[in-house]
Amino acid sequence: MSASPLTPKVARGALVGVDAFNPVASLVVFQYNPDQLTRTLTPQYSGGGTASAGGGADPVRLSGPPQESVRLEIQFEATDRLEADRPGAMDTGVLPQLSALEMLLYPKTAKVIADEVLIRAGLIEVVPPEAPLTLLVWGARRVLPVRITEFTVTEQMFGPGLVPIHAKVALGLRVLNYRDLGVLSPGGALFLAHQVAKEALATLNASDGLPALAGLPGI
Repeated sequence: MSASPLTPKVARGALVGVDAFNPVASLVVFQYNPDQLTRTLTPQYSGGGTASAGGGADPVRLSGPPQESVRLEIQFEATDRLEADRPGAMDTGVLPQLSALEMLLYPKTAKVIADEVLIRAGLIEVVPPEAPLTLLVWGARRVLPVRITEFTVTEQMFGPGLVPIHAKVALGLRVLNYRDLGVLSPGGALFLAHQVAKEALATLNASDGLPALAGLPGI
């Protein structure tokens, strides 16, 4: 049965590695959006409410945005490609999708080899390669710079060449804010845009809730 023309099209989530040298290899569009996304916010306070010289307690002060962590599980399967007899489906299974995700954690081989050549020539010191700026895209209102902190792959249903036909990837992400990246950096600007959108939604929520408080003292 075909979908109703009135049914809204659901956007797909994605993880994007902003890598100027190989941008396509760092793009992972979720084949299926996760059913659940868990977010944990840890407030960042300064002062800790300690007693002041006057005997009272200092007001609670925020030292910056909260530290936010995200947990989600994404799934990949090659069944559709196999049924459609797509070239390479049986030979690779879901390894292309898994490899694209994992490459967000690997330094590029060209950089590793070039640095080794320069080191052996005595031209440079060892400098850890910079990871690509990784973005979690979860709808138009949530495009966030993140760092992958956990990565667990469960491979299932193997083909003749022992390539996985189905896989689940449990991801732990830490959202990087402007304190981590700098206000003027591309990642810091994306986080600030996200916070501005969040402030607008909070204002919308307040306007929706005010009628229910009408008549209370001071309102």
